[in-house]
Amino acid sequence: MSSTFRSIVLGTLILTFVVVVLGAYVRLSDAGLGCPDWPGCYGHLIGVPKTDAEVAHANDNFDRAVEAGKAWKEMVHRYFAGALGLLIFVIAIYLFRKDNQGQRHIAAGVILAFALLFQAALGMWTVTLQLKPLIVMGHLLGGFTLFNLLAWQWLRTSNMQPSMNVSVARPLFALSVLVIFILACQIALGGWVSSNYAALACVDFPKCQQSWWPNMDFKDAFILWRGLGVDYEFGVLDHPARVAIHYVHRIGALVTTIAILFYASRICKFSDDDKLLKKTAIIIFVLLLIQLSLGISNIIFKLPLAVAVLHNGVALLLLFSLVASAYMLKSARSS
Repeated sequence: MSSTFRSIVLGTLILTFVVVVLGAYVRLSDAGLGCPDWPGCYGHLIGVPKTDAEVAHANDNFDRAVEAGKAWKEMVHRYFAGALGLLIFVIAIYLFRKDNQGQRHIAAGVILAFALLFQAALGMWTVTLQLKPLIVMGHLLGGFTLFNLLAWQWLRTSNMQPSMNVSVARPLFALSVLVIFILACQIALGGWVSSNYAALACVDFPKCQQSWWPNMDFKDAFILWRGLGVDYEFGVLDHPARVAIHYVHRIGALVTTIAILFYASRICKFSDDDKLLKKTAIIIFVLLLIQLSLGISNIIFKLPLAVAVLHNGVALLLLFSLVASAYMLKSARSS
């Protein structure tokens, strides 16, 4: 692909990161329903109700009273997401065209375009279904998926091929896929914690409710679909169910940490001749340490907004670092 394509993908990748972090900020600052309609905000496609007359009209015609601060947060996120959508469609068009080697990447373009459309639908359903946890969690995973689909395209233009022996790279690539899957499950659990307002269900660490096995309701905690017409803002679960969600996320963090540490250590062991792959493993170690520190800080300091948002951003970077290592191992495997 041309240098123009690579630059567009890199710019879109950065914008995707901004949109994902903005989405986390909107959700964690309880502004997910700052606009009760979609795609406008109280009927306004540009801006939010400002004048007394506009606010009064909005209050009369919508179930939710206007809160300008929350509404603006939601609309700014939508504007950034709209710009991102346009850039992703440009990338898809590039993929449909022949590259410098005369190849078309139609499947990649279709997957990227479909992922974008489905993510937009999830964004709409997040509002229209009143923060249904399954949709909110899916919207989070959709953002992470879009970022890493774009990352894969950017990595493909970099022509990174490690000098590792193919026989060594093959099992490490298989391990990378497993570890990525484990981390994706943990990210999904984090989304479930956030969408069910369970982040502060345990306010002590390492114990929860001053117990290694607190009172928990697993049966109610993981019901994915509870029907329509329910307002999920601030959660609908009883405390034992929220504790169960929180505690499972903690257990998932332990499993994920062990898996990533094992994977990164294996890369370090077998990548002596490849400095880039070894640096990637070190980055994975560092990001994992930061992510664990942020997760514990969320509990100890009672979920500060900045820390909670960073927890989302670093999770995305950690997943990207794993995807990058997988790409390099796949390139060695295919070379």
